Amino acid sequence: MTKKETTSASLAIIENFKLPILDEEIGQAMSEEMDGLTLSFPRVKIPSGGGLAFEIPGDDPENPDMEKEIIGIIVDHHPVNAYWQNRYSGANNPPDCSSIDGKVGVDQNGNRRSCNSCPNNNWGTAEDGRGKACKNMHRIYILREGEMLPLLLTLPPTSLKNLSDYLGLRIVSKGLRSYGVITKVSLKKVQNAGGIDYSQAVFTLVGKLSPEQIKAMAEYSRGIKVLTRQLAIGADEYMQESAKEKIEEAEDDEEEMPF
Repeated sequence: MTKKETTSASLAIIENFKLPILDEEIGQAMSEEMDGLTLSFPRVKIPSGGGLAFEIPGDDPENPDMEKEIIGIIVDHHPVNAYWQNRYSGANNPPDCSSIDGKVGVDQNGNRRSCNSCPNNNWGTAEDGRGKACKNMHRIYILREGEMLPLLLTLPPTSLKNLSDYLGLRIVSKGLRSYGVITKVSLKKVQNAGGIDYSQAVFTLVGKLSPEQIKAMAEYSRGIKVLTRQLAIGADEYMQESAKEKIEEAEDDEEEMPF
């Protein structure tokens, strides 16, 4: 991956970023090999206790890779909500109610309701009376160079403001799209009011793609959403850091994500 500087006032164009090769043969192979199966995405884990390295699945499931940063293209991102009626016990039980778009929740009986009007999505409904009983998270799908499928990084409430600022100030306000730039995601250690350390995701704009690459990634983004927007929410996404860490930070800034 190399950079080509345009002008001092413009963003560097990233040249030779290896995009996935998408053709009919690969599409047919994917269809045949995954017939009757559900496609999943490698899930990135944010460490607890203020750790500064992501845990990323590798070729050996028992020995994940530890990476201090993730560099790639955000090919999709969207809010998700999840509510568990009972305290988390360690089992990977599905939520009692979940929303794949952060707008409409569906419970285990198939009943639907607006997240905005749901009492579990109000501040002060958590067990300790401070945060929300329903947890507001944000999924990010990051395609790394030379990969065919993106990584899935689920942000807890503590990192939502950083993402909102990045998308609003560095991407949208500059006339860019998240699938048209290279993004670096790293971690920083933050301490809450109770003196507990936790890890917070930080986003940096590395550069933008060429017009031809942007066109290709726009098409890739549209196609991958058919899969990403149907992926069920699991307890492993929410239980990446303690609820107390999330609640205290989220209460400090209850700003809504506009994207």
